[in-house]
Amino acid sequence: MSEPQGSEGTTQRLPVIEKAEPALGQSASAAAYEPRPGADGEDGRTHRFWSARRVPAAVAATLLLVLSGLFLYDIAAVRAGRQAMFWRRELARQLAARPLDDVWVLVGAGVAAALGLWLIVLAATPGLRAVLPMRRTHPDVRAGLDRSAAATVLRDRAMEVSGVQSARVRMGRRRADVRAVSHFRELDDVRADLDDVLADAIRALGLSRSPALSVHVRRPGRKG
Repeated sequence: MSEPQGSEGTTQRLPVIEKAEPALGQSASAAAYEPRPGADGEDGRTHRFWSARRVPAAVAATLLLVLSGLFLYDIAAVRAGRQAMFWRRELARQLAARPLDDVWVLVGAGVAAALGLWLIVLAATPGLRAVLPMRRTHPDVRAGLDRSAAATVLRDRAMEVSGVQSARVRMGRRRADVRAVSHFRELDDVRADLDDVLADAIRALGLSRSPALSVHVRRPGRKG
């Protein structure tokens, strides 16, 4: 049986990682991030995930299908010698009689423009704001982490710090806002420990872009 590496008699020195001193007024955790190595020598950064937009696409396609079907049916009925539907005759009469500055014409145009702008925004933006892209360590694999899951991890790590009674984490795409309540120990000491622990926790998440860390510590309010 082969012996495992690092057997007795051999000692291997671990690399020493020096932390840079944070600038004045900057959180210690915000200055201590070191990105993990990427795949194939790249920096490992990846873009956001694109949403399939199934619901808006299905709604828009259904509405267009219904309107197109009604118009085609009415046109075919008129060509067959029948009268046009009442709604189409009334719509044609209203469009011919009402001026362009009429209130209902302006409202209809505004609604149509808002719907069109909404569809353009959906088509041009990636969506999936709740998913944080993780650092890409393999060229064929992409991973993402839900923001609520990341916030839960940071909250659990914050609760492990001595003196923290409760913690609330708001995880954004660019910043993690941590608000903790400490019932003993000095607030500066608790915040320093939170900075170190949460900085390590954020690095361990393996996100493509490490969010900035904002930590606020206060005393519990008086009861009554």
